[in-house]
Amino acid sequence: MPTKTIAVAMSGGVDSSTVAAMLRAEGHNVIGLTMQLWNQRRLAGHEGMPESVQGRCCSLDDVYDARRVAETLGIPYYVVNHEERFERDVVRPFVQEYVSGRTPIPCSLCNNHLKFDQLLIVARQVGADALATGHYARVEFDEPSGRWRLLRPADRAKDQTYFLFGLTQEQLSRTIFPLGHMTKPDVRETARQQGLALAEKPDSQEICFVPGGDYKTFLDAYLAEQNQSLPDTAGELVTTSGEVIGEHSGIHNFTVGQRKGLGVATGSALYVLQIKGDARQVVVGNEEQLYSRTLRTHRSNLISVEELSQPMRVAVKIRHKHQPAPAVIERVGPDEILATFDEPQRAITPGQAAVFYDGDMVVGGGWIL
Repeated sequence: MPTKTIAVAMSGGVDSSTVAAMLRAEGHNVIGLTMQLWNQRRLAGHEGMPESVQGRCCSLDDVYDARRVAETLGIPYYVVNHEERFERDVVRPFVQEYVSGRTPIPCSLCNNHLKFDQLLIVARQVGADALATGHYARVEFDEPSGRWRLLRPADRAKDQTYFLFGLTQEQLSRTIFPLGHMTKPDVRETARQQGLALAEKPDSQEICFVPGGDYKTFLDAYLAEQNQSLPDTAGELVTTSGEVIGEHSGIHNFTVGQRKGLGVATGSALYVLQIKGDARQVVVGNEEQLYSRTLRTHRSNLISVEELSQPMRVAVKIRHKHQPAPAVIERVGPDEILATFDEPQRAITPGQAAVFYDGDMVVGGGWIL
């Protein structure tokens, strides 16, 4: 790669820090950028919200670590405050989706609206030719199709392409994923060789604004701060035939596939099959009824092809840890894609993403209706 000016999205973790060190060692002009997205102590005084912010992505400690790495490498470093936009485009939609009975993915929203949108703008403003991140993915240009392709990484256990399905051709053309051909142990070893103090730093495991994964406590605290209360979405537990078998305290307490906490006792295990937000009903049934052969997506983004002009055979991933399953996708409306699986899939969940693969290549993806 010829010498370039490259902005690195530095999260304060070992992955992005190693990317900065690698590019600097290759002789590139490297500029560190960190996004300030959420005040970690903002809701600390509310009931149930912890004071500690350990282990969360984008914490103040992470900003400190990123700055320390930049100083070690001798590169310019800037913190870019996007808290207002993050709240508008990620946090509020997250709250609205849960209240309406859907299960959102804030990390994908953050990638689409901030990390590969706003950071690319900032990168251009500071004179960078490209933006590099610590995501485990690969990007390459395909001459025959004239399109940029997003590919799964060498380290399948760290594959993050599921969260990157929203990237546009323009964004991919200016993005570099230096870790795409490396494994996590390789990255840590490189960090040690580069003398980075955080080579052994654990990976962040939580959504940056939802401590402990306790989204119910977060919803209460966030709405209370906004002088709002959680809307009353209490209603009925019903079977697929419409028989009422119980009551529930709010649809936000449930997600498709959930078994525990239903509040009803029957002779066999029951699972949440569907959440009807408008009717405030939670539909339950047996595990067999949890399987479905079809799903529809909207707000879809295609990467490897410009359009779905005819049905296409792919493998579809319906959640981050899901093994992509063989299916056929086809356009069924201006903003809808239908996926029909060879075999029924368990707990297809509205609000999650469905990402389409052709081998290692990401064809595209969309949000499950």
